[in-house]
Amino acid sequence: MRGKNSLIAAVVIAAATALVIAFSIYKPQYAAITLLVYFATVFFLSVMVFILSSMYDKHRSSIDTKDFVAIAEHLNIEIMIWADDYSFIYLNKRIRQLLEVDYDGYDRVFAMNKAFGLIDNDPDLLRKIAAKDSHEASFRGKNGNITTITWSTSLVKNRRTHSVYISTGFDLTELKKMKVNLASANDFFNAAMELAEIGVIMTTDHKKYAVSPEAARVLGIHGNSVDVNTFRSLIHPNDRNTFDKAVKFADRNVGVESIDLRIKPVDGSYHWYSFRYKAIGATGNTLPLFGGALIDVSQERAKDMLIERLAFIDEVTEIANRNRLMEVGQETYDTCQLLNYSYWIIVLDIDRFHIINDTCGYKNGNYILKNFAHILYKFVTPGGLAARISGDNFALVLRDYGDDELPVLTARKVQEEFARLAVDEFSAINLSCSAGYSKMPEDGSSFLDVMEHAEFALKSSSGLRASICGYEPSMHDSIIGNTELEKQLATAIDNNELQLFYQPKISLKTGRIMGVEALIRWIKPDGTIINPDYFVPIAESSHLIGKISDFVLNEGCQQNKMWQKMGYPNIVMSINFTSSDFYQKDLKEKVFDALTRAGLSPDWLEVELTESLALTDEEFAISQMNNLRELGVKLAMDDFGTGYSSLSYLQKLPITLLKLDKSFITDIQNDNIAYEIVSSVIRIAKSKRIETIAEGIENKDQEEILRKAGCDYGQGYLYGKPMPAQKIEEFFDKTR
Repeated sequence: MRGKNSLIAAVVIAAATALVIAFSIYKPQYAAITLLVYFATVFFLSVMVFILSSMYDKHRSSIDTKDFVAIAEHLNIEIMIWADDYSFIYLNKRIRQLLEVDYDGYDRVFAMNKAFGLIDNDPDLLRKIAAKDSHEASFRGKNGNITTITWSTSLVKNRRTHSVYISTGFDLTELKKMKVNLASANDFFNAAMELAEIGVIMTTDHKKYAVSPEAARVLGIHGNSVDVNTFRSLIHPNDRNTFDKAVKFADRNVGVESIDLRIKPVDGSYHWYSFRYKAIGATGNTLPLFGGALIDVSQERAKDMLIERLAFIDEVTEIANRNRLMEVGQETYDTCQLLNYSYWIIVLDIDRFHIINDTCGYKNGNYILKNFAHILYKFVTPGGLAARISGDNFALVLRDYGDDELPVLTARKVQEEFARLAVDEFSAINLSCSAGYSKMPEDGSSFLDVMEHAEFALKSSSGLRASICGYEPSMHDSIIGNTELEKQLATAIDNNELQLFYQPKISLKTGRIMGVEALIRWIKPDGTIINPDYFVPIAESSHLIGKISDFVLNEGCQQNKMWQKMGYPNIVMSINFTSSDFYQKDLKEKVFDALTRAGLSPDWLEVELTESLALTDEEFAISQMNNLRELGVKLAMDDFGTGYSSLSYLQKLPITLLKLDKSFITDIQNDNIAYEIVSSVIRIAKSKRIETIAEGIENKDQEEILRKAGCDYGQGYLYGKPMPAQKIEEFFDKTR
């Protein structure tokens, strides 16, 4: 275009020059002035053209094409065009909107100082954009909003003197915000996992695990990954199998699975972790993925273990308790039925354990229980269990390997080891235990049935020390009967159905009554009298004996004082103590309280003890006897000669009366050996200033022989059977 204009201008100038020359020739007189004016005009026009051309070149570039500007103006991308000397800049509509330029019109070419105010305060910003093929820059608009654009710049050569830079941009503002938000979210979730102490591990090849920052911190891993073998080395050896199975079979599970593992973290001690994991299969675009969350559950595990310990472990012996026994026992019973196994259930009871508590204190009693439990634990077979059922009752569950003698042999070994504990402060105590056993599943329809049958066997030999008895179906009815009788006896005590009968004791010298022995009777409302030989053992096994003994002691003292107030001659009231009563530490206080309440002098109370009872714990028995003697109470040894008696005990025991057992009296008139034994015992007793009384005198011949032998008193049917208080009063009147 500019070349065509130049040609036209040249033609015009040439034509004008030809006309001027022709005119000068035609009018020579005007030639000088005409040429002067022409050349002056040409010179002026040339100068003007030059000036205008310079101005045009200075203020116009290749963007002078309106079509191109129109195209750039409406493109939906950011476009900047500026001169290579940074003298002017053009911004298209897109970028003007981003930079919030508030004017429009065709005048969109700005001076650079104005443009920098719109774009940024950095005067070198455009040079930085031009210096790189790609450059990211942030622009602050008029209203302060920041726009981030990445620019791609090209230099376009002009045909003439100037070249221009053309930059196209891509708005990164929203992406930047998203990136910041994602980074913030990532930080948030990492912080949340750290606060919750949740670590994450995952893998695509089962060779290396990617670990979250929290997992890396807890496990002491440097970096964001760890190989499988290193991770497995942190797991407790006993739990690695569990972990390996989880990895191996994870892809078979649809949902999230969970296992508990002991893992040694950075502090060097094992912690319990819950590993919640899942496997996701590969797809056409993704690799298979396995991973999960590690949550420290050590505290929860400790609480669970404490709860389990409280629920299933006996506090004193530290072995399983009854709850644990019943749970494991039923599982074992089910296994027996499924796999045709069999087990023995042995229930053991420490004989007369209450004596140990009463004589040695509960601390020493717990010591015995704990050591007894340790003895039992030695005999536990695979799949078996040792447990404390209650008080001094224990149980052993033993696998049966075809030896029917196993329960008996095991019980005897336990007895032997238990007896060896009788040393030091226990040396005077004869430590023994009894056992009853049954077999499962043969002896019951459930584990509870089988164990109850073992307890039946144990109770069937009640009263016999160191007994071992196997279950027989016939025992069941007997035990059920005793249980029912026990309930009735408890009701009888509350309803005052117990009553004292009294059997007179006669002086063989004067024939007068010198005392009575109080004997307990249970009289039902219908008048039926229950023999004490039948209900007293049940009372002893159920601990009802304490109530019965308290009744005998208090009733005997009050009845004797009443007779004294009624004017009857003073007599001695004899009462019997069982072992459970005699070995209580507060026996002296109980007797003193009973005498005080009744107002009875201790001279008129006598306590009868059996020989076997007195010798159970010789040292403590002597101490108890001395305590009673200090009160002024008399002491009698009952059934002398029927147990493990030795005449030397007459010197050790502080007794005041020796009762000769009726087995020596029954045929004394015909049995010279019986007579010699009785005579010898009487002589020895007299030398120790101990009085004697013979039981079971039924005729005058026996009475005469005993009187001549020096026996002081007699008791038996010859003088009277046990009778209620009213009958004794009639006896008083008759013999007064």
